[in-house]
Amino acid sequence: MLPSLVLQNGQLDPLLQRQYWDDGYLFPLPGLSREEALTYRAEIEAIEEEWLDNGLPLPLNTYKRINAHLVMPMVAQIAMHPAILDVVEGILGPDIMVFSGEFFIKEPRTRQIVSMHQDLTYWGLGAIDGLVTAWIPLSPATPASGCMDFVRASHKNAILPHEDTFDANNLLSRGQEVKVDVPDDQKTTIEIHPGQMSLHHGLTIHGSGPNTSDDRRIACVIRYIRPDMKQQVGDKDYAMLARGEDRHGNFIHVPPPSTNFAPEAMALYEEIRIAQSKVMMRGATGKTEMYT
Repeated sequence: MLPSLVLQNGQLDPLLQRQYWDDGYLFPLPGLSREEALTYRAEIEAIEEEWLDNGLPLPLNTYKRINAHLVMPMVAQIAMHPAILDVVEGILGPDIMVFSGEFFIKEPRTRQIVSMHQDLTYWGLGAIDGLVTAWIPLSPATPASGCMDFVRASHKNAILPHEDTFDANNLLSRGQEVKVDVPDDQKTTIEIHPGQMSLHHGLTIHGSGPNTSDDRRIACVIRYIRPDMKQQVGDKDYAMLARGEDRHGNFIHVPPPSTNFAPEAMALYEEIRIAQSKVMMRGATGKTEMYT
């Protein structure tokens, strides 16, 4: 386990900021405390046990995988955590919005992967600098459990061509994969543990292999965005103000939920899922349970 990078009063110093912009990622960073991370792991696993067969309109996995911050208070709490926002501020500045929150979970001894891709491919936001992903492990993310691999400086490319696979073992909504060969020697293994996190740029090529370990690999993934970014494909988009101000009005503001799967939150969730489906699945020839 690598020791976390040293922050300056909880924030990125200029050298770490430069490292992020040079490489397109930064790790391992302090995020939650280890105790907080393990407590959140226990909470999501309790939600899984309570709500798996509790009459939700959609499969529980859909709510975990897209916009979990709209229906699960714990995800909004992680996204709004002051220590995480202090680090993200070093990349995005003082005005920060939550674009999405989700879980990527690989069960032990399974073949699920995340193919090599760029996050911004289908989000309708263009090839922007104003979005950063915080990847927060609630269980160890190691080479054995299927941690991420990043390609250094790949964020300096435009959005590259991708191919949809709709592979059942691919955790991505379309099974999308960048149409370039990425040799293993160009990949940086991102091993991080509960209490740590990584940041990566929306254009950084990344993916992860299967979980060959005996434990679940659980990650809470938060996408942060600057308010001056704008949806370019859909007619509207949504975000949750986390810090500072929104002086641009490019996103419809959404509130954090008060309880798990509250009726008003569920109605908003479905409204957003339908709107985002038009963007996320634009041009797709296959189907996914996560989007209409």
